[in-house]
Amino acid sequence: QVQLVESGGGLVQAGASLRLSCTGSGRTLIDVLTMAWFRQAPGKEREFVTAISWSGGSPYYADSVKGRFTISRDNAKNTVYLQMNSLKPEDTAVYYCAATSSVVALTTGAAYSYWGQGTQVTVSS
Repeated sequence: QVQLVESGGGLVQAGASLRLSCTGSGRTLIDVLTMAWFRQAPGKEREFVTAISWSGGSPYYADSVKGRFTISRDNAKNTVYLQMNSLKPEDTAVYYCAATSSVVALTTGAAYSYWGQGTQVTVSS
């Protein structure tokens, strides 16, 4: 089992930055899992934001955040980060950290076995 805890959300103005953190614990080693961030805005379906492999190589991003968000991980700290720059009101959502041992379909929530409780990000215009 893996437990994931997100932190770092908050209320910011458009154009500001935030860094989210997700720290994992449990029997399964975080450093062998692909880690991802998803988000869900009110009234909308959950959507993929970004993911990073266990090695930290070749992260990929949703088109809506490409060039503004950066995912990174520190396996020694069992932590993955999401640096969000140039935030827009449409980035407002609950952001969830997720982890999986799968190597396919990594942009779909169904591929992920472990989820955090979510952290709210609100961007005002």
